[in-house]
Amino acid sequence: MRFIAVMLLALLTTGCALLQPGAIESVQVSEIVGATVAAARAAPEEQRRQLTHAQQAFAVVQDDANRTRLAALLATLPPPLRDDARAAALLEPLATRRPETPLVQFAAMTGAGAAERARAARELRAAERREEQAEERAKALRLQAEQAEERAITLRQQLEALKSIERGILEREERRPKTKR
Repeated sequence: MRFIAVMLLALLTTGCALLQPGAIESVQVSEIVGATVAAARAAPEEQRRQLTHAQQAFAVVQDDANRTRLAALLATLPPPLRDDARAAALLEPLATRRPETPLVQFAAMTGAGAAERARAARELRAAERREEQAEERAKALRLQAEQAEERAITLRQQLEALKSIERGILEREERRPKTKR
């Protein structure tokens, strides 16, 4: 009797899902969101396990739900597990699909966020590289300035030595008796 009740419930749920377009995907999206939130709140070992499980599931069955589940984890988990670029790449083909079903809408939203974070990370790395290059240029300019200062000191010393020699020559000439030719 229990088996018949379960089967009847399953048939009714399936029948309702067929009458309501997107109902199955709505349930999938709800499950994906719930699992992703739970994984985000879990300990790092559990997060790693959930991510590995999602990667294995996607490797076996590359359907939209597994693709979205993996991408949602990659976009939500904290570093070093987060990979926004990969999440965006996984979701890109799904996010541009028509018609816009609940799974496609969720993929578009998650993919847009992941793509934006990936872009921001690239820009941050580029800004950090530019800052490092600017620091290197500033260091090189400081070194050049120090070298120029040392060269200026050397030139001043040489000038003072030449002036001293010139004064010595002039003094000797003044002390020398003048002879007529």
